[in-house]
Amino acid sequence: MIGLARDRGAALGLVVIVLTVAVAVLAPVLSPTDPVKNSLIDRLAPPMWNVGGSAKHPLGTDTLGRDVASRLLYGARVSLIVGFSAVAIAGVLGVILGLLSGYYRGWPDDLLMRLGDVQLAFPVLVLAVAVLAVLGASLANVILVLGATGWITYARIVRGEALSLRQREFVEAARALGATDRYLVWRHIFPNVLPPVTVVATFSVARTFIAKASLSFLGLGIPPPAPSWGAMLDEGRNYITTGWWLALFPGVAILLLVLGINLVGDWLRDALDPRMERGM
Repeated sequence: MIGLARDRGAALGLVVIVLTVAVAVLAPVLSPTDPVKNSLIDRLAPPMWNVGGSAKHPLGTDTLGRDVASRLLYGARVSLIVGFSAVAIAGVLGVILGLLSGYYRGWPDDLLMRLGDVQLAFPVLVLAVAVLAVLGASLANVILVLGATGWITYARIVRGEALSLRQREFVEAARALGATDRYLVWRHIFPNVLPPVTVVATFSVARTFIAKASLSFLGLGIPPPAPSWGAMLDEGRNYITTGWWLALFPGVAILLLVLGINLVGDWLRDALDPRMERGM
């Protein structure tokens, strides 16, 4: 934490993440109104500091008269749930498969890596769109699709580390003393692959946020009327000249959250591997 305090960018990024989590948790308390309640009388009301705006809707309203501030707050909940849940699924699946592949090698290694090659041949977003078009758009399906399409990154990194670690002296010594494969994998190899996995997971959260927002933008994210930053962007793009706030605020929210996570990820990368220097 001392190193984090010295890195102003990482500290600022952490503040952004903490504030996002806080407003997501406190959304029912902070929201001015119900985020899904329509009010056509208040349709396309501007932010409170513009002419025609009011404190009742501090960031204005959308095309159905729903409060933009409330939808932003509740949309943070959706983004955090999808981002962290999908990364957790991808990380657990990728780490387990990477450990098995790198330690045992042979045909399991060949099978998993070729399966990963096939998946990497398809852009993640295109693959997610195809799967969601079949399964249907829902919160659970979005999490499962983004989680299932992200495992290969973890598996490749863990596999490379496991291939190297299984030949190290401390592993050979434990094996000579009669340690089982299970003990060697989880006691000696797994703890040593956690640092790179932690860094990858941090950056993956940011990529997952963007992927989730992209799917919502394409109409394959969280079904309406549930608030979603990507869906808000999709709606706002048609009203850039008459309702600029519809796209501006969710766009800025996505930008700040992704930037904050990336800044913290840069700090984690340097902290967990002192040999790496920023800019090299």
